[in-house]
Amino acid sequence: MLIEVNVEDCYGLAQQSADASNLPESAASGEISAAETWENWFSVWLENQAADVPVAPGYEVSLRLTGDTEMQALNLQYRQLDRPTDVLAFAALEVDCPQLEEMQSSEPLYLGDIVISIDTANRQAQQQGHPLKTELAWLAAHGFLHLLGWDHPDEESLTQMLDRQEILLRAIGLAIQTA
Repeated sequence: MLIEVNVEDCYGLAQQSADASNLPESAASGEISAAETWENWFSVWLENQAADVPVAPGYEVSLRLTGDTEMQALNLQYRQLDRPTDVLAFAALEVDCPQLEEMQSSEPLYLGDIVISIDTANRQAQQQGHPLKTELAWLAAHGFLHLLGWDHPDEESLTQMLDRQEILLRAIGLAIQTA
């Protein structure tokens, strides 16, 4: 399955590579802001979640890497919570808008937007004792599942979603260490 990921590095990870002494090696090298890395991850996840995805000739996801200031503004605007959060997902599939049959068979299906705060992700990675790259993959997988209709209104559905995130991380060769 083909997927195009539009990565907006509003945090400036690529520019910080020269003086990234406070960022992990993967961030300093620009690896986590590289569109190819994200496209590879989302492609694997898309294959893994094929049963949750409508059939289309291709797929699109928009990923925005930002800081706590912008994330707090977005969280306030869309969730009425005046604090930063780690990830927000805006699913396009939740919007019921008619499409012409020709468009459905020829245009990529836009799944939605995922916004991740690098500031919060970095703090969480340090607290959990794993690399920023792993935390970002974890958050992106969480956002991706939301784009596909997954939600966690109760403990049982949260546990199912977290289990699925672990599966998605293992599929790209990463793992969350649990104590």
